[in-house]
Amino acid sequence: MLAKRIIPCLDVKDGKTVKGVNFVNFRDAGDPVEMGKQYSEAGADELVFLDITASYEGRKTFVDMVKRVAAGVSIPFTVGGGINELSDVETLLNAGADKVSINSSALRNPQLITDIAKNFGSQVCVVAIDAKEEAAGDWTCYVKGGHVPTERKLFEWAKEAQERGAGEILFTSMSHDGVKQGYPNDALNRLHCELSIPVIASGGAGRKEDFRDAFLVGHADAALAASVFHFGEIDIRDLKEYLKKQNIPVR
Repeated sequence: MLAKRIIPCLDVKDGKTVKGVNFVNFRDAGDPVEMGKQYSEAGADELVFLDITASYEGRKTFVDMVKRVAAGVSIPFTVGGGINELSDVETLLNAGADKVSINSSALRNPQLITDIAKNFGSQVCVVAIDAKEEAAGDWTCYVKGGHVPTERKLFEWAKEAQERGAGEILFTSMSHDGVKQGYPNDALNRLHCELSIPVIASGGAGRKEDFRDAFLVGHADAALAASVFHFGEIDIRDLKEYLKKQNIPVR
């Protein structure tokens, strides 16, 4: 088993880190620059920064803030939100991002995945999928920060993203987001079985056991979480010690 990654996520809105439940009811969680630095020092393996209203509001990601976050972290740093063309990717990589996460723009224009992989390498391209379980095992993909449903379904879209050159899939279950009742392990396991690229689990972390299950039941390669880290409910170092005792390799 390859070492599993623990990834805090900074959902940024109006220049502040926020956290909601099921993609609504956001509350302030702090300054993203300071939080990024703290997570880098606390043993996080990577950091994800999502400008969660950029696509919905039809604007670009906050590049200045990306520069400031990047300056304070020494771990891989993924940035998403409002990325629509190759020049946006170049701007963010020059600002200090190691990877970019595309979601709405990839669904609108799947060729963007191919172009990013071709120009910058697959390792730079993370395809984020926000999906909601509409019926047992039937997951619908959403765009614009979870506001608008599409006709695309989770598993076929994840496969196409892989074929087009995505280096990783970041799957967020809108049904589990912020509820803290565990990750969508059945869907994660199916993604693991159907794909050959890493899958990052997102949506549902409430206890250390939820991370364990995402890795052992869902076979996720990495687990992303926000509120349990932001509000001090789970300490990353403690979490890693717990996972080691469960014979789950972590970095």
